[in-house]
Amino acid sequence: MPSLRTGDQNLIKEINKSIVFHMIKRKSPISRAQISKKTGLNKATVSTMVSELMEESFVYEIGTGQSSGGRKPVLLEFNHRAGFSIGIDLGVNYLLVLLTDLKNNIVEKIYKKLDTTEINFVLKEIYSSIELLIKKAPKSPYGIIGIGVGVPGYVDENEKLLFAPNLKWKDVDLKKKIEHRFHLPTTIINEANAGAHGEHLYGAGKNISNLVYVSVGIGIGTGIIINNQLFKGFTGLSGEMGHFTIDFNGTECSCGNRGCWELYASEHALLKAASQHKILEKNLVDPLEFLFDEAQKGNTEVLKILNSLGKYLGIGITNIINTLDPEVIIIGNHISKFKNWIIKPIENILQERVSIYRKSSPKISFSLLDNDSIALGANAFAISHFFLDKKLNHQMNSIYS
Repeated sequence: MPSLRTGDQNLIKEINKSIVFHMIKRKSPISRAQISKKTGLNKATVSTMVSELMEESFVYEIGTGQSSGGRKPVLLEFNHRAGFSIGIDLGVNYLLVLLTDLKNNIVEKIYKKLDTTEINFVLKEIYSSIELLIKKAPKSPYGIIGIGVGVPGYVDENEKLLFAPNLKWKDVDLKKKIEHRFHLPTTIINEANAGAHGEHLYGAGKNISNLVYVSVGIGIGTGIIINNQLFKGFTGLSGEMGHFTIDFNGTECSCGNRGCWELYASEHALLKAASQHKILEKNLVDPLEFLFDEAQKGNTEVLKILNSLGKYLGIGITNIINTLDPEVIIIGNHISKFKNWIIKPIENILQERVSIYRKSSPKISFSLLDNDSIALGANAFAISHFFLDKKLNHQMNSIYS
């Protein structure tokens, strides 16, 4: 049986170094003295840890700050361009690939429409996009440090894609395929979980402890944050609320169930309704953009369809509220662009159906990251794993966040 590390000097050093690193990462520019004061670590320990971080290219000095009576303090900055990462949002009909620095600032972006979900075609598009961004990445001490991929399907605890109903993929080890091709650590995560993580870190869910992110694309997925932690469930498959049954006698869903929420409140549902009403013109490059333009023009048929879509979204959101009682519900992915026309019917349904005994309903927000939530969230996991590998992501650093 392996021995447990309960408090040896190397572990203490790792924790101290992680604390110093994250203080600089979050609060820079900051001086050694300020780090010592904020963390409670003695000045000698801080100085040693800073020296190591500078040698490893994670920290650099940027000059002096204001003096409080003695020598001017030397200020430290996190070197967020010490490496770069690639975040991917694999949609059912699109591919979004981002190159970011270690602060998840976007450096380059590739967006492609996908005309088919055939796996070899999609893999080719993913590989060519990664190759292009690797070439475009600026020179840095660590180069490309990892890849994060958000996928629209069931992802198990080993990061294997078990089933993606709308892609019609089963048992695809995307992690293994990408790592074999590029020899880079790769993280695979459900797209709604990635979106929830992205919004929690950088968007509409920032500083919110309990939230649900509703990813409304071709299908619907949900990511759940409870007490600032992403909730994945016992086997990692939580959040498939798009497959709530809202119509007992409804049509069959690609998941095998009937009457699923996403059949009535998704991008696919919107386009289907528009086609049935003969609103969509032939050979449209972007039918969603066409409907957006028509809504802006006040097209009454489009507005009726969006009103219906909003009501159906409200039905599912009512179920989420009754189940999880979150502080905020964030609507993201492509359908969020229609927020001006769907928010009122959503709110009307909530007013009708959420219990009057609740002191208040959750705030309904829309993504602040546009369509980048999923790629940025997946990428954040890749960056976090890199720092963990460098022993700079110890759990104890959270007490100083």
